[in-house]
Amino acid sequence: MTADSVFSRFPPFIREYIYSHGWEELRKTQLDAARVIFESEDNLLLSSSTASGKTEAVFFPILSELCALPLASDGVKVLYIAPLKSLINDQFYRMEDLLDESGIPVFHWHGDVGSSQKTKLLKNPEGILQITPESLESMLVNRANDIPRLFSRLRYVIIDEVHTMIGSDRGNQVICLLSRLSRLAGCHPRRIGLSATIGDLETAAAWLAAGSGRKTEAPEPPKEKLRWRLGLEHFFIQNTDYSQAKSPIEATDRSERHHAVADAGYEYLYDAVKGRKSLVFSNSREETELVTATLRQIAKARGEKDRFLIHHGNLSASLREDAEIKMKDEGFDAVTCATVTMELGIDIGKLSRVVQMEAPNSVSAFLQRLGRSGRRGDPPEMLMLFREETPLPNAPLPDLIPWELLRAIAVVQLYVEKRFIEPPRVRKMPLSLAFHQTLSTLASLGELKPKALAERVLSLPPMRNLDAESYRALLLSMVKNEYLELTDEGGLIVGLSGERIIGSYKFYAVFKDSEDYTVRHEAEEIGTITNPIPKGERFALAGRVWEVEDVDIPRRLIYVHPIEGKMEISWPGDSGEIHTEILRRMREILFEDIEYPYLMPNAKERLASARNTARAVGMDKSPFLAFSDTSACLFPWLGTRAFRTLKRFLQAHASKLGISNISSFGCCYMTFKMTPGTKDVFLFNLLSLLQKEGIDPLSLIPPSETPISDKYDDYIPAELLRRAYAQDKLSPEEVLTYFVAEFEEKERKE
Repeated sequence: MTADSVFSRFPPFIREYIYSHGWEELRKTQLDAARVIFESEDNLLLSSSTASGKTEAVFFPILSELCALPLASDGVKVLYIAPLKSLINDQFYRMEDLLDESGIPVFHWHGDVGSSQKTKLLKNPEGILQITPESLESMLVNRANDIPRLFSRLRYVIIDEVHTMIGSDRGNQVICLLSRLSRLAGCHPRRIGLSATIGDLETAAAWLAAGSGRKTEAPEPPKEKLRWRLGLEHFFIQNTDYSQAKSPIEATDRSERHHAVADAGYEYLYDAVKGRKSLVFSNSREETELVTATLRQIAKARGEKDRFLIHHGNLSASLREDAEIKMKDEGFDAVTCATVTMELGIDIGKLSRVVQMEAPNSVSAFLQRLGRSGRRGDPPEMLMLFREETPLPNAPLPDLIPWELLRAIAVVQLYVEKRFIEPPRVRKMPLSLAFHQTLSTLASLGELKPKALAERVLSLPPMRNLDAESYRALLLSMVKNEYLELTDEGGLIVGLSGERIIGSYKFYAVFKDSEDYTVRHEAEEIGTITNPIPKGERFALAGRVWEVEDVDIPRRLIYVHPIEGKMEISWPGDSGEIHTEILRRMREILFEDIEYPYLMPNAKERLASARNTARAVGMDKSPFLAFSDTSACLFPWLGTRAFRTLKRFLQAHASKLGISNISSFGCCYMTFKMTPGTKDVFLFNLLSLLQKEGIDPLSLIPPSETPISDKYDDYIPAELLRRAYAQDKLSPEEVLTYFVAEFEEKERKE
């Protein structure tokens, strides 16, 4: 279709919307979407960079088709699913603006939406419904009888931020919900996925199509010339021991007080965002809290205005919304310190700069965060800052390598050189989700015979690799532990223990959470923390320090008042997986002589120093280095899953290899003790062992180990969990492909 033919099919209100926003032409993304939606019955996966107009690209042709239908309250026509309530709220107001004159109503449905709005939809279901996965799960469980009336005429399902869904239990939950909804309502809607750039379009398209009965078209994203403003800078930490540094209260004069609260890296960060509307990303909630508190202290020490906001998942909805509203205010140069919660496509207006503290864990995260700036015609701009403790004079070799800086350069170079983005991983044994969907299906439909229940659950697309025998073992365990109950008629219903799980509002989410305590200051909810803190103690939250006034254990409430200072706080969680391609590129960066134009003076000097050190000790010649006759270090240059596999292999065969006390740092290196006299044959012995025995992933998990990682794993038989861990968390093929090839090359050279 030509741009003119597409434009001619849009109704007047869409054309007026385009004119009023000053769009001179339709982009490739918008033309691709219109072609697939207007000229086929296929699903559509629309992948392109942030702020490229994906939402409008799919809604323009969809709304054009809806306008051609007779107006009637005969059910929802478009179901829009988003991972965040804030994203739904943002899109809701954008849709209202677009649909003002169309006569097509738009509803949103999640935990923060009032009952009157939900009742309005239930009485007259029509138009567009925007919803989270958890609210859709709740609807299927608690309003199963309403599903046919609500969705029998459903034509489109739009899934936003698809790249955050694929490979996760939450993404698989969405596919399960769509399959169940289609079966209950008798509808077969087209699916449309909106995503930032994805590394493997074929895998993502297959995920989107699963169970839909349609193929998925995935147009190639537009080839855009890279226009970035990118800088990486490095600082050694001046005060590594905060307990020995003077607090702002203890410091006597302003200059001393100023020096006490910050080091050079934080001073540089403060100046970098001063007077600029900025986002400062960290990889953890802990670091986000620390960065926010430090910036606020610097502002106070300098006698300047506190413009610093904070945004992460443990803050109250009101505090997060306050940050979003202030970021949209063009007249307020706010700086928001955030985690992944600000990574997605919430409209926060025009940003001057994005800052990343330390390295992003993935190329995908880097692109998402970079794309938050540079909207409205300007190139994206990101500053990455690295703060590293000064190595002690007797520091071991691994401590002399700036791993975070190497990873950041690798992430940038992989995209610049190869347009590499991590491919999505598809889970083979989603046992926690199987447990959840079993309870949800019975809660929705009532009693089912075991065979009928198995047919319904195992026919859900994410369960295609879960064999009948494993599911039978899961059902038997659920009956034994009273999550399910066998009736006199031979059917299955939800048991007493299952009722307790379903009765919690947290049941509808499949991602793991904790039994958090709500923190309140007077009438205001501040956020949540994992563990109760005794009266009189202090902790950090929302970028401030609080002192506990009272703790209500039964109601899980903590009452506080604010005080001056800075502290750290810790939440459970992991930092995500890193792809092997990143580690391989890190190795090349350490040993090549290329100078990267985006490295600033300190970072350039730090990389040069690391390169000299690595070459001096022979890291470029072998991944194995002996510190002495009894201790050594291994640099496998493998991603998280392969590194984990190799470490378990070494632990399982430690006696054969003459090693012990194996420890590791992320997926960068391992250290271990060695039997005297074995260092010269270690690599040969390891290679021989790998070639002779291969790697059986299940054998690397001891029978005494029960790997717990997902929300409902505590309720699943240990043997099943070990099998799932072997299939979904280990990667023997990568170890054999990359690690053995590395050693074989070394053997040939010698």
